[in-house]
Order: sequence, then C-alpha cells, then structure tokens
Amino acid sequence: MAFTIQFVREFTRLGLNQSVGGVLALAFSRELSPVVTSIVVAGRIGSAFAAELGTMQVSEQTDTLRVLGLNPVDYLVTPRVIASSLALPFLTLMCFTVGMASSALLADSVYGISINIILDSAQRALRSWDIISAMIKSQVFGMIISIVSCAWGVTTMGGAKGVGESTTSAVVISLVGIFMADFGLSYCFFQGAGDSLKSCV
Repeated sequence: MAFTIQFVREFTRLGLNQSVGGVLALAFSRELSPVVTSIVVAGRIGSAFAAELGTMQVSEQTDTLRVLGLNPVDYLVTPRVIASSLALPFLTLMCFTVGMASSALLADSVYGISINIILDSAQRALRSWDIISAMIKSQVFGMIISIVSCAWGVTTMGGAKGVGESTTSAVVISLVGIFMADFGLSYCFFQGAGDSLKSCV
C-alpha cells in the first residue's frame, strides 16, 4: 500500500491513470509478492526450523535417531524442504491477491481511480508468464530458506548460545540468498525491452 501511495500520486499528476493497474500487477507479480512473502517466511519459519533442529542437535536427539537406524536428514530436513517449496507459491498467490485488492481500494478511495479501470489495466498488462515466474521464484526461495535454515540447525554446537547464533545466521544468510536468487532469476526471466504496458497506455 505504501508502494501504491508513492507511485499512483505521480502517475495521476502525469495523467497516466490507465496504466496504474498494469504497473501494480507487474510489480506485485514479478517482484513484490514473491520477495516480500519470502522475507516474512524466512523470519518466521526459517528461524523456527533453525531453532528447532538446533535444539535437537545440542540435546542429542539427532543422535538418538541415528541409534534407531533413521537418517536425520531424511526424517527432519527433507519434509521441511518439500513443505516450504510447495507452500510458498500459495502464500505468494495470496500476497498478490491481497496486495492488488488493497491497492485498488486505496487508489479508488484516495485518488479517485476506479477499481474497474485498475482491474482492466491489470488484466491487459499481465501475461501468464508473470504468474508462472512468480511461482518459480517462490519455489526457489522456499528451497533456499528451508535448506539454509535446516543446515544451520543440524550443525549447531555450543548449547543454548549456539542455537541462538545458528538461528540468527540462518535468517541472515537466507535473506542474502533470496536477494541473490531474485536478481539471477529476474535477469533470466525478463531480459530485453518489455512491452507489457503498451496496451495500458
């Protein structure tokens, strides 16, 4: 919504009301929804993974699994990686839907741009590849978050202090990995000059 306030104001001054919905849709689908969702998940779920597995490691619960003949990676890490990579695209889709709806309501109530104009502009600007690319990004980000967090968790040493350090490191490195992967994927997906907004002007 803060993003909406910043650019809708300028677009309105330039008389580009017809392009507002298209810009919102492209910004949310290509960048804002996958990245913002991943940042929230990294802070909430990534830290939980690292803390939980770190506590199991320092309390020797993972050694107990080995004694029972179970592989801790297969039992503890793999389900978390699969769950994260599957759940994050759905969360991203929810973020996109809520973001577009709230931005359209804000633009209508504050700047007088009709919701119908915004939705029509968004429909003309969006391509199926924009949504697909967001889902691919989300899956990659989910894998990064879960793998990094679980890796820090299962390699924790040093008791309670080590658990705290592993949790902090897991979140920080997950965020760095998300930003690096986002740049790489965006560079691969959206090379060259775009023409998505031509139909919205």
